[in-house]
Amino acid sequence: MGESTSPEPRQRTRKPTNMRSISDNIHGYVTMGPHVWDVVDTRHFQRLRHIKQLGTSYHVWPGASHNRFEHSLGTAYLARQMAVHLKDAQPELGITDRDVKCVELAGLCHDLGHGPWSHVWDGVYIPRALKAGFLPKDKDWQHEVASEMMFDDMMMKYNLNVPPEDVTFIKALIAGDHSRCRHEKPFLFEIVANKRNGIDVDKFDYIARDTRGIGDNQNLSLTRLIGSARVVENQICFDIKDANQIYELCYTRFSLHKRIYNHKTAKAIENMLVDAMLAAEPYLKIAGQIDNPDRYLVLTDEIWLEIQRSEAPELAESQRILERLENRDLYRCVDYKVFDYEHRQLLQESITEEGIVAEAKRACSARIGQSASQSDPEVDDGDDVITLEDIQDLTPDKVIVTFSTMHYGMRDKSPLDFIKFYPKNRPDQCFHARRGDLSLLMPASFAEVLLRVYTKDVRFFGIVQAGYRSLLARTTREPEPTSTDVVGSESDGVAERARTPRTFERVSSFNKSFSAGGADSSDGASPFLNQFTTVGKSYGKGLAHPTSPTRSITTAPRAASTSVADTAKKQAAGESIGLGAPPPMPASPTRAKRGPKNAVAVSDGGVGLGGGRGPNEAAPTDDALSPGAGLRTSKRLKVQGGGTPKRKKL
Repeated sequence: MGESTSPEPRQRTRKPTNMRSISDNIHGYVTMGPHVWDVVDTRHFQRLRHIKQLGTSYHVWPGASHNRFEHSLGTAYLARQMAVHLKDAQPELGITDRDVKCVELAGLCHDLGHGPWSHVWDGVYIPRALKAGFLPKDKDWQHEVASEMMFDDMMMKYNLNVPPEDVTFIKALIAGDHSRCRHEKPFLFEIVANKRNGIDVDKFDYIARDTRGIGDNQNLSLTRLIGSARVVENQICFDIKDANQIYELCYTRFSLHKRIYNHKTAKAIENMLVDAMLAAEPYLKIAGQIDNPDRYLVLTDEIWLEIQRSEAPELAESQRILERLENRDLYRCVDYKVFDYEHRQLLQESITEEGIVAEAKRACSARIGQSASQSDPEVDDGDDVITLEDIQDLTPDKVIVTFSTMHYGMRDKSPLDFIKFYPKNRPDQCFHARRGDLSLLMPASFAEVLLRVYTKDVRFFGIVQAGYRSLLARTTREPEPTSTDVVGSESDGVAERARTPRTFERVSSFNKSFSAGGADSSDGASPFLNQFTTVGKSYGKGLAHPTSPTRSITTAPRAASTSVADTAKKQAAGESIGLGAPPPMPASPTRAKRGPKNAVAVSDGGVGLGGGRGPNEAAPTDDALSPGAGLRTSKRLKVQGGGTPKRKKL
């Protein structure tokens, strides 16, 4: 067989494409010209059919199955609508048909570079691949870079009828960078990717499309916003009477990030997919394909199926993670808290996987040291029974810390501060809207950081939460200012001068942001404690798989421990487990009667672990956040080694 060679650039052999119409579920019937369909009918654009617009959120909202393909068509349509409106409403701007065509193609091709599961690829996988050493450390990559790479490759392989100067113009429009084409009209760069204030047709389409996909209704009129646009002082402005519509658009963006894009379960699935790809990276070389357009052409969400179909032993770990995902055996969210945007750097530096594990082991080891005289190597902290095996098995790779920054489009600033509006009677003048011009009920903050901690193994649920909370307590404790240097000496007449460390200033600011508290800030609980997620350190032991009110999964019991499933079967059959008759059904549908350690609490809510503190139980006092402190709970029975429970002396 001869040596294979790369295919020659493809030439168009069919007749030129005519005008064509499609029915879009957002914009209705849409008619586009041949220059659009020449691009659509390429492998580079058809690839977008296999990349979910909402990534892993589709696994939570089944109706959100739309892809980058239809979003790109919608953005192209709106880009043309905006350009044509400005051309017709303001002929003095000198917008040409060539300008309209380039803006339309920029909207069409702006997402050509998205990788598997959209922003999961460039927002999570690529950074973690860099950290793991699979890519050069100085690699700076975003999907916009890949969009330009794929656009250039498409132009070369299909010989589309686009002049070189237009290719350069279109790529600059995709980047929203006027400095790359200073001779072009500056306001055109605000249509597809608006770097000035984030109000562009890309956002118009994905907000409308994503809202429809999850089954919500939105009150935004895209036609009105486009009709309100006007170029004043070389920037796109809007009628002041539409300022509330613009604000509603920005708030909807924040709401989608808060409720949909950063959903707890969607983020768990996201991290599982990333772990599966990282496990497959040494064999498949996935990250190395970002600079190769031929390989990137087939890099889509279907890499999931590619991994599953393979019989290579090198992909066994990746296949195991994907199997867990399909069986809904997901990573569990241990704890979460929302913090001010200004403290994101302090949190990212302080709350790490390694720090949480180290703090958990430090606290538990201290307890074990106190009970070293006991023959059974366990720590009995009230309801919490922790063994040496639990502590030794917990490693940083079993913990994930995520930080999700959510804002209105301009980080911690109000987008309205970057938009100019014009009055109806003076359409050629524009101004920034002041506080009283819009509303007095604007948010005090326009950005926040959502911190979440996940465990990959539910056995460590309670231990990881205790370690995280202890670490958070250390992070938020204000250190005593210390004297760090001495300037001069007494003989010079210069007194000793103390310098407060920068950490002290940052933590002081951190604590002040929580000092105002909330409706229940006077209950004595720490403001850093999430009272809705509190559990005991032993919570999760024996639960090899998460359960739901309508489903419980039986798994093999761990060695030297009583299986929750086996205990449940014995109780259901009325058999004795060494404690006499099984506990009666609880009177309350929301809270089961306390039973033996590791017994099964049965209620209308399903099957759960009887030991430890459940998510619906009362929050602990402030001392629960002190380093190394566990939950103080009532003395209970404990099962040791899966045998007959020993009654504790009260």
